[in-house]
Amino acid sequence: MQIFRQKSTDKNHISDTKALVEQKNITQNHQNGKQVKIEKLLPALVSELPKHSSQIEQLKIWKQITERLENPPQHSKILRATIELSTMSLQYASDIFCELMDMEPRNKLETPLNIKLHELFNDGDRQELEKLYRIQVLSWVLKQVDQIDTEYLEYQDFSVILTVNSPENSEPKYIEFWFCPQKVKVTRIDQRIDEFRDFNLQGMSKSEQLTWLLQWENLEMLAQKLRLENYQIEGFLLLEGLDVTVKEKTRRLIQLLVEPESLIEEAKFEQIDKLIRALFRADDMILLRNEGEKQFKLFVASDFLTRVNYPKQYSIESLQSSLIINTIKENRIVNIPEFEADCTNEFEQHLFQKGVRSLILISLVIQSGSPKEELELTDILGIVGLISNNSSNFNLCDYKNAQELVPAFTTAVRQTIQQRFTNIRNIHPAVEWRFLQEAERRRWGLPPETIVFEDVYPLYGICDIRGSSVERNRAIQSDIMAQFCLGLAIVEAVCEKQDSALCQQLRQDMLEYIKSLEEKVSVDTEMTALEYLRCRLEVYFDYFVKLGDTVEDAIQAYCAACNNADYGIYQAREVYDQMLNKINYHLQNTWEKWQKQMQQIIPHHCDFEATDGIDHMMYLGKSINSEFNQFHLHSLRYDQLRAICDCARTALLLQVESEEHILGVAHLILVQHSTIDIYHNESTERLFDVKGSRDIRYEIVKKRIDKAVDKDTQERITQPGMLTVVYSTDEEWEEYEQYLRYLVREGWVEDKFETGLIEALQGVSGLRFVRAKVLLPE
Repeated sequence: MQIFRQKSTDKNHISDTKALVEQKNITQNHQNGKQVKIEKLLPALVSELPKHSSQIEQLKIWKQITERLENPPQHSKILRATIELSTMSLQYASDIFCELMDMEPRNKLETPLNIKLHELFNDGDRQELEKLYRIQVLSWVLKQVDQIDTEYLEYQDFSVILTVNSPENSEPKYIEFWFCPQKVKVTRIDQRIDEFRDFNLQGMSKSEQLTWLLQWENLEMLAQKLRLENYQIEGFLLLEGLDVTVKEKTRRLIQLLVEPESLIEEAKFEQIDKLIRALFRADDMILLRNEGEKQFKLFVASDFLTRVNYPKQYSIESLQSSLIINTIKENRIVNIPEFEADCTNEFEQHLFQKGVRSLILISLVIQSGSPKEELELTDILGIVGLISNNSSNFNLCDYKNAQELVPAFTTAVRQTIQQRFTNIRNIHPAVEWRFLQEAERRRWGLPPETIVFEDVYPLYGICDIRGSSVERNRAIQSDIMAQFCLGLAIVEAVCEKQDSALCQQLRQDMLEYIKSLEEKVSVDTEMTALEYLRCRLEVYFDYFVKLGDTVEDAIQAYCAACNNADYGIYQAREVYDQMLNKINYHLQNTWEKWQKQMQQIIPHHCDFEATDGIDHMMYLGKSINSEFNQFHLHSLRYDQLRAICDCARTALLLQVESEEHILGVAHLILVQHSTIDIYHNESTERLFDVKGSRDIRYEIVKKRIDKAVDKDTQERITQPGMLTVVYSTDEEWEEYEQYLRYLVREGWVEDKFETGLIEALQGVSGLRFVRAKVLLPE
């Protein structure tokens, strides 16, 4: 549950309780011919109190509140109860409050209820109500004790939605509760205790206080720090509520529908079906989905969940004669109170045989152009039906609730269509339109068409963590050797306890294995070494542990060191993983910041991957965005360079500022002046592949360029802390020479460039590079 800033608008027609309490003259209402004469209570109560006017005034206010509780406005839906602040117990409650909370109503106000507030709710809701109360107390403390103006914070508008289980109905009700304080006075008992001293609220200006207190996280933190036992609170508190079950169920239903796979994943669909039945008092739900090729498929919720009766298929021709289908052509939502038995249509006969006697039909349409006065079946994405076995089951409120669900149902059905077309997730927004377009084509039965983006410019870049493989091998070597040494200690302890030829040979094997680990670590060492220990050593632990305390201690030391999810020593590798994750995290944050900025230049596709460093692949062109021009191309090429330089700075600052060892990062950009064609290959997991032999050359270079070396010096062309630009033509150099000059002017790189030829790669030759040192910011 969450605390909301604004209460439900359904209560706007109800007079403010606080205003009613403060009226000077209240005429007591009559209810069922009886007048509750609360005035009789006053003499007895007043006689017990000192004759102080303030206390008399308090008693009068209490009298007015209790009168309001016993004589609510006719047809009022507001729940009301008074709370005694010192004990947080309910003293009096309105009949509707008692009825909903399953409490015995009191005909007379002379007898208090004395029910603890927390006893009415479950553990989770108690916590939410306590949060709301703490926020309320916080407002009193800030205003009365710390003299901070809280009027602009509108604490009185905070509310919380709690669950109430009705004894007569298995379905829970959702009630929105809020507090209405009446003449509350708060004093701090021990003035030396100030929970908020560290926040220096008093030292802030009014505007600074406003800015700080308007942050919800700050309010929650202050409320949580309140020491309620250090405050004396006097006055009265009204707890008011409103039944918002319909709105809350609708909100939850919409939230479920718009989630991915909401109509496919069984667990999600089961929740949707349950909410639909509760909200509309429906017996079942159907979905008539347009499958394309002039076919509609009928899904029945109960059949789907019980896995019986495979969905039935209907042709458009067979549905044309359906009276209810023809009715929906003119109306987006249709309420059919009486479903007749004389159905001549196969679809209607099927519904009648399933016991349908009334239903609401909701048409789902993706509008293209101006809305049509009358729909054709081919215009309809699908039809949702809420069905009942009783005649006249649905009313005007159900019609209104169905209207609110149309966008969510449309989204859910659209997602099922797209998911049938492709299992790809996270399609970039810049190219999503083309995938939706193809999904629409296939929905209408048109033959599949390959998604192709022609003549796009590729912009590839990489930030490579130098030496990451060597560093990981060192970490593996350190951990495995440490584990073998602990294992060797066990074997030697066993050898001391008993003279065993097998144990001696096992010791020799362990020593030889440790020696081989000291010399080198191969790719499969991590798995083979641990498997060796399991099969050659750990299988004997149950026997070894009986040989004495020395052996038992050695085994315990081994098991303690290996007590983790990897079942082995993982200390050096954990340090390595943390370092790698730290570098990637900061590089990714830097790149994503620039990517948002670059998308503002022109929307373009961007693939991003993080392994031992990060790399990105951007595609841009008119086939992706029709507004594309050469200025956009040059702007993005220059911003790509600036973004990579910023990533280089991020890595350099990590090395400077971190206490632990941080590997260096090398940075490279691959230039290609000509365009390529990309397409979506549905048989692969990749979103895009290049098309044609001309473009495959670019992919080959991408895969091998980070390991390329200078033809003359044979050193890697990428170096930590430096930006390397790889190109192949004079035209490309002229353009990027200009960009490098701009980078020098902006202080990104040093005004000294290293150039050279790249040793021929397999299948690729003639590449050149330019390299510059990235500068830290001044």
